[in-house]
Amino acid sequence: MTTVPDDQDNVSIREAEHADLLAVVRIEKASFSKPWPYDAFARYLDAPGFLVATDRATDNGDDDTVIDTGEVIGFVVADFVPNHGRGLGHVKDLAVHPDRRGEGVGETLLTAALRTLAGQSAETVKLEVRETNDRARELYEKFGFEPLRRVPRYYDDGEDALILVRELS
Repeated sequence: MTTVPDDQDNVSIREAEHADLLAVVRIEKASFSKPWPYDAFARYLDAPGFLVATDRATDNGDDDTVIDTGEVIGFVVADFVPNHGRGLGHVKDLAVHPDRRGEGVGETLLTAALRTLAGQSAETVKLEVRETNDRARELYEKFGFEPLRRVPRYYDDGEDALILVRELS
């Protein structure tokens, strides 16, 4: 497994707030053909694994101060459920604004989500991913997720999903 960054100089990670929802929905719509609606995100606002990445910029003043611009550039929705005495984390959604992809924002979000789930006593984390979403599958494989099974016609358009899992240490 490849080492992933815990943090980036150009990104801050924090829990999502109500004021973030419109930006999150815009990123969702730009990222997926069947996006989650606003209300779906609103239901997860209390989940500690609903995190947003906000842009950080260097102030061009004399001291090169890094400031958080507050602009939401990505998000992850993850939650924890007890599962027969073993904590199970579930990464439900992850997206990065199309203009910011390839900068490690997704890696930073996933690192934070896994850390949050581990703090909730999750022992295993699962997620679903479109079989054809090679970019997302590469990210998840980089983090040690492995295929568990295929779910035929999981998505509304009939595409199969792969269920991926990872043990947390």
